[in-house]
Amino acid sequence: MAHLVIGPMLRHVDAASATIWVETSEPCAVTVRAGEARSEERTFTVHGHHYAVVDVALPPGPPPGGVPYTVELDGADVWPLPDLPATAIRPLTRLRRLVFGTCRTSVPHDGPYARTHGVDVLRAYGTRLMESGEPPDLLIMLGDQVYADEPSPDLKEFIAGRRGEGPEEVVDFDEYAELYRRAWSDPAVRWLMAAVPTLMMFDDHDIRDDWNTSAAWREHMAEAPWWRRIVSGLGAYYVYQHLGNLTAEERAADPVLAALRAGDDGAALDAFAERADAAPGSARWSYRRDIGSTRLIMLDGRCGRVLTPGARRMLDDAGRAWLEESAAGDVDHLIVGSSLPVLLPPAIHHVESWSEAVCDGVWGSRAARWGERLRRFLDLEHWAAFRGSFEHLARLLTDVAAGGRGRPPATVLLLSGDVHYSYLASVRPPRGEGGSRIHQIVCSPIRNPLSRALRAANVVAAVAAAGPLGRLAALAARLPPPPIRWRLTAGPWFDNALATVDLARDAATVTWRTHDAELGSVRLP
Repeated sequence: MAHLVIGPMLRHVDAASATIWVETSEPCAVTVRAGEARSEERTFTVHGHHYAVVDVALPPGPPPGGVPYTVELDGADVWPLPDLPATAIRPLTRLRRLVFGTCRTSVPHDGPYARTHGVDVLRAYGTRLMESGEPPDLLIMLGDQVYADEPSPDLKEFIAGRRGEGPEEVVDFDEYAELYRRAWSDPAVRWLMAAVPTLMMFDDHDIRDDWNTSAAWREHMAEAPWWRRIVSGLGAYYVYQHLGNLTAEERAADPVLAALRAGDDGAALDAFAERADAAPGSARWSYRRDIGSTRLIMLDGRCGRVLTPGARRMLDDAGRAWLEESAAGDVDHLIVGSSLPVLLPPAIHHVESWSEAVCDGVWGSRAARWGERLRRFLDLEHWAAFRGSFEHLARLLTDVAAGGRGRPPATVLLLSGDVHYSYLASVRPPRGEGGSRIHQIVCSPIRNPLSRALRAANVVAAVAAAGPLGRLAALAARLPPPPIRWRLTAGPWFDNALATVDLARDAATVTWRTHDAELGSVRLP
């Protein structure tokens, strides 16, 4: 008899329907019941693993606590579990509260791992919500949901039991499936993802550290005989994360999902993933959602990069055009999710821009080769290291905030992570001009703290006095100043944390919390 391997996971939700994602142990019929509504889908198979994505209608005027739902496999009840609270679906008509975080390792929760990795804040949050409290409207997992290049000891044992060659890293789809199972099977995490609509976007560790840092990085990785792992990694991301980001209409128009449902077993998915890596413009991982009076834009800052020296961009032509179309006013809040921070501490920003200029040859070919090694060694690959894309995004959001693309939102918010510390950066408004403020909220990690040495280095880089020193480096590379000015207005904090963003019509409030304490809270006008 089939049983659940992962899930159920509550993914895309709107005012009239909800999407439930599951992985099962055997092919079967998956039935979701929400109140009087009933929906059923057969599983599809990818390289021997079985999945279903089920859309269920929601009744008008549901009770305040939402509509409880159940899941059946071939008619047998499998959810809710006897030892976990029931889960309910609340129609998403307005975004009042979202919770987000990034960078979560899946090592054990006791012994030396509790000392080195700290408390898993996502697990603690799920436990707290199960006991009391109202779930948020949305959970956003903004990168490094899994660490394919840093497997836990038990996953290394699983890998060693399958093959004797290759790296101690996840390589093929079977290993990715096991990685996701271990990441999402803890009871508290499982319940949380079944109770709260969840949106996701990848970052480098979902594939490999420094993924697509530069053309030289790609050339180096292509020499590894096991690097076909990129196909498995993107294919696994498509199945485990991307499908649930899509609306029912978008999934209905997806030829890859249609092939899988027709019995393809993964060949079409592999071809799609290989093409997406080789020709980024062939796929769009970015997406947008309008939730009531709030627009959410989730950006792919990894797979869609252009890495040509001298013409580096975070987004290719198609991605840039899509972003320009999506970034608009006439909403109460515009929220842009980017796994990589757009607004770094100014000193780090200038150094990354300097690095790009050196790599592109401003000081000659020998310095360019040296600069490339430094770029990869220090992970100098955020928006500041793709300066053309940074300036484009900065001007675009400034235009939205000033009312150049419709009524200015109350706030323009950037959500980011990746750097393993949390902070708030606020853009200084142009003198004498009205409009809305632009803020960046960084929350990282959920569970993967920096070493003491790296914490100290980032504290030094974050202080205001370091900014002019970084600017000197940029001037030495003959770079103009950025088109906007900003400063850190809260943080940095280096604890494992999740951020909560509460949205009112005319303002927002962000709060960073560890598993048992509040780090800081700021009202954003």
